[in-house]
Amino acid sequence: MDLFPHEYFMKEALKEANKAFDKNEVPIGAVIVNNNQIIARAHNLTETLNDVTAHAEMQAFTAATNFLGGKYLNDCLLYVTLEPCVMCGGASYWTQISQIIYGASDKKRGYNTINQHILHPKTQILSGVLKNDCSNLLIDFFKQKR
Repeated sequence: MDLFPHEYFMKEALKEANKAFDKNEVPIGAVIVNNNQIIARAHNLTETLNDVTAHAEMQAFTAATNFLGGKYLNDCLLYVTLEPCVMCGGASYWTQISQIIYGASDKKRGYNTINQHILHPKTQILSGVLKNDCSNLLIDFFKQKR
């Protein structure tokens, strides 16, 4: 797949991240795509739901599996603005998602920093899609916090 569809779908994930930003949530957004159609949209809701597991990816996995009527996402792509953490990476393993495309890397808590073998062996990874846009949103959010 060329980069254009990846950029399109990452922009959709960024729209979700901006919704999180507006709610004073860490601005991470995700969309799940099946057959070039967005089947799930989500953003961080950890503050809103008072739930440390309410990451954008976890919300998106639940929405996508509900949409498809099954627990596996092996024909789906996850677009997320920040590299998934170990929890989300582990959850992606169980969904058997076919590909994860993320924007910004997470040098402190990303799955790749801690345990790059946590993903399903068939899951393909593409990183750095709209990396600057994704990173800048996070930087702006945390600048406001300090």
